[in-house]
Amino acid sequence: MQIRPDHEKLSYTGRIDWSNPAEPVFIYPCTSVRMRFTGDYLKVHVRNRRAYWDNYLGCILDGRQFSFRLPGEGSAVWELPLEQGEDKEHDVLLFKRQDACHEVSFLGIELDEGGALLDVPGKSGRRIEVYGDSVSAGEVSEAVAYTGSEDPEHQGEYSNSWYSYAWMTARKLDAEIHDIAQGGIALLDGTGWFHEPEYIGMESAWDKIRYSPDLGEPLDWKFEHYQPQVVIVAIGQNDSHPADYMKEDRHGEKAKRWIRHYKAFLGKLREKYPDAWIVCCTTLLRHDRAWDLSIGQAVQEMEDEKITQYLFRRNGEGTPGHLRIPEAEEMAEELSAYINNLAIEGWEEENGGN
Repeated sequence: MQIRPDHEKLSYTGRIDWSNPAEPVFIYPCTSVRMRFTGDYLKVHVRNRRAYWDNYLGCILDGRQFSFRLPGEGSAVWELPLEQGEDKEHDVLLFKRQDACHEVSFLGIELDEGGALLDVPGKSGRRIEVYGDSVSAGEVSEAVAYTGSEDPEHQGEYSNSWYSYAWMTARKLDAEIHDIAQGGIALLDGTGWFHEPEYIGMESAWDKIRYSPDLGEPLDWKFEHYQPQVVIVAIGQNDSHPADYMKEDRHGEKAKRWIRHYKAFLGKLREKYPDAWIVCCTTLLRHDRAWDLSIGQAVQEMEDEKITQYLFRRNGEGTPGHLRIPEAEEMAEELSAYINNLAIEGWEEENGGN
């Protein structure tokens, strides 16, 4: 029995390209589709487009997590290994493990003739959104054996958004998440590491569904489709490439320009989300504290009581490569506690939460 992607019992989260309802496209990490069903088998149909690295699709089946290696280009079908049993119910979450190193189209599922889709539990009503870089995306998070060390050689196999501090924080808060995160991205175009040598910054990506030229024409996001109560801005670490001008002179012209642009970005977010709390931070990934001081200055100059800065206890002192699962858990524990102490209007009235 073929189930189309637009079936009403499938539950989606994330900025998704719905231009073709028969082929929704997942681009950002943490983008997902959840389903509950009965039956003896489930087949998943997808199509991949690769920009770089090897690409993987994440899956949590009845509490067990694994991943599928995607083809570089073209379609793939997987049959999931179900535990058999009369009228046994199954719960599956398919999710995007990686950033815009690829995009994947979800083409639907197949159930056996005796199978049926069931209702998925409703969302809590709590919503967060994260703007960040590779740490927010969970890049290289599964390389736990390299905690405290530089990254191992890899082709994307260690990256898993499920283990990003961003998604961990959302789960601790029982909140839905949109994770606008891209490895290597800085605030400004022309800086950072993403899409070198023509570097693309968050200023160009933040309001898009598709933002990488390697995957096609840019596609704008309609902000009315998702209104978070909490927005996390974790930008300011890749900005030191190719020159760490903030470390060299925090009061110089380049530093002042960056602060102006950072404030302008916060202003754009405030325009889209008039009532949201905006939490500005960096991460445990090593960086010069001058960036945190400049973020603090920008937050203060915004003069908005709902725009705050959070500094982690080990801010900038973690693994020199990317953060591993234990460090992401550490961040999520702190950040979720901080958010829970904010006076978020309507937060306690929602269905979920701690």
